[in-house]
Order: sequence, then structure tokens, then C-alpha cells
Amino acid sequence: MDRQDVPVLVAHEGMLAGQRWPIDREAITIGRGADCDIILPERQVSRHHARIERRDEGYYLVDLGSKNGTYVNGEEVHEPYRLQDGDEIQIALCVKLAFVGAEATVPLSFEEAVALMERSPSRAPLWIDEDARRVFVRGRELIPPLSPAQYRLLLLLYKAQGRVCSREEVVQAVWTDAYSEGITDQAIDALVRRLRDRLAQVDPDHQYVVTVRGHGFRLENRV
Repeated sequence: MDRQDVPVLVAHEGMLAGQRWPIDREAITIGRGADCDIILPERQVSRHHARIERRDEGYYLVDLGSKNGTYVNGEEVHEPYRLQDGDEIQIALCVKLAFVGAEATVPLSFEEAVALMERSPSRAPLWIDEDARRVFVRGRELIPPLSPAQYRLLLLLYKAQGRVCSREEVVQAVWTDAYSEGITDQAIDALVRRLRDRLAQVDPDHQYVVTVRGHGFRLENRV
């Protein structure tokens, strides 16, 4: 199997940020143990913490009875969970991994890159291919991809086309109804800060997410 034709896990944060692991076999074990396929050197991570299995229907995440739990998009996994492109996996709530589907790992040809750029609205410096859930900044794709929460926040601001979005709108767009109550301003600000940091990795000279004090946030995305 061509390694470009398999999904990958991408570390979001910490000392392993940016590291990629192709899921190129029937099962990949994640844990602190030296015999794991993906070794995460964190105390909170169990020796054999979780496993990703390739099945006929797709790729499944299985918790291996870990002490501190395995989570997908903020929800703890108790049964095998079928992974989707863009899912954020949290191992013991201390390591974040993005699951990038096989269709998103194939490099763009020159013709494909040109075609994607032609679809950029008004050739804005930042644009989103919603069908593929891909974010481009000044012609460069954001890799590793944004976490689901960061992507939902950016998509809200992107669709607003410069309009200020209130904190209430952010909560409704980013967090599900089940978790929207009790979301603090500090949690929103932390999410905005992480999104800014990710965008700054590609374009450090421009601040895309602007805080409008007393009102909310807007995207500064003019040509």
C-alpha cells in the first residue's frame, strides 16, 4: 500500500507537535510502552493506552482499558469509535492527535493547486475549501489540520465575511448544545488564542482573528 494512500495521525501540541504517523497496517498501538507503534512519553498515558484498527468499514479507535481515558472531539470513548477525517483524538487529555483521512494526505498536483486557488473567493489571503475541510493561508495549506473546535470557529468567522460574531454565536457554533452551558469567556479566549497561533505559523505578519472589545470577534481577510 502506498503510504500516501493511508490516513495519518498528526500531533497537535507539545514536544511532538507536527509529527506524523501513517496508519499503514491492520492495527496501530498507542501508549507509553516501548513496544507501542506510537510512543507518547507522558506519565498520564497508560503503557498500552489505545489502538487504531483497520476494518472493512473504516478505521476504528479502541481504548485498551486505559487509566485516564481516550477521547474523540471531547467525548470519552467507551466502545470502538469509527474515525472520520478531522477528528481530534485526546490521549489521557494530555496529548492531542488529529486523524487525517487518506483522501486528505495525497499531495496536490500543480494543476489541482491552481484549480483550488481559482476557487478562492476574491483571492482572499485565507480561504476554506468546505467540501474537503481544508484551510489555505496565502496559497499554503494549513498542516497539520486545525482541531475540530478551531475549524468550527474559523468557519463561523469566515462565513461572516468581516461581520463581528458575538461570543454567544461562537459558543453555539463551536460547542454542541449538550456542552454549551457553562462555557466561560476564558475558554473562548483560549480557543481564539490557539487559532491565532496556528494561523501565525503560516503568516506571522498578519492577525486574521481580531477581537472587538465588548462585541466579539471578526476575521480580517481582505485582499
